[in-house]
Amino acid sequence: MTARLPETRFARLRDHLLEHSVKRGEFTLKSGRTSTWFIDSKQTVCRPEAMVLVAEGILSVVPDDATAIGGLTMGADPVAFVTAGVAATKGRHLKAFSVRKEAKDHGAGGRIAGALDPGDKVVVTEDTVTRGTSLLEAAHAVIEAGAEPVLLVAVVDRGGTCAAMAAAEGLEFTALLTAPDLGFDYEGA
Repeated sequence: MTARLPETRFARLRDHLLEHSVKRGEFTLKSGRTSTWFIDSKQTVCRPEAMVLVAEGILSVVPDDATAIGGLTMGADPVAFVTAGVAATKGRHLKAFSVRKEAKDHGAGGRIAGALDPGDKVVVTEDTVTRGTSLLEAAHAVIEAGAEPVLLVAVVDRGGTCAAMAAAEGLEFTALLTAPDLGFDYEGA
């Protein structure tokens, strides 16, 4: 499923991604595969002129019963935090959190940093997904923390396989934009 912003906002976000985030060349992906294009979505998500566009796009798909938003650090952090901040200005209260790559062995420990409580209904987010493994890893950490993932959402789906992987685990996935929206073929699996 692909979320759709109003056309003018969608076009502004797509154009911003193409100008600031999409790189062409020879790149090695997290999976070890190579690609002729790479997207560093943080170059869009972390720029002030696009932050509200991203947050509004994410908020347009957040279920009404959601109480928290977060995901695997670093990809989810800017998306979750800017979305929670913009939501608060609209009277919508979403707690924000990060999932550490490994459990911390000091202090309170654990993998969750930030505001996540047992029983929360959670939107698990990420800036860009190719296969979706980071989203699913974060969803599993959320479940282990006693909360319930209600939606997985990415700013960009470059792989086209995340929806099927999520569905196999009984989870819903959506993205604000896809590789084809940016003029590229999917590079999943």
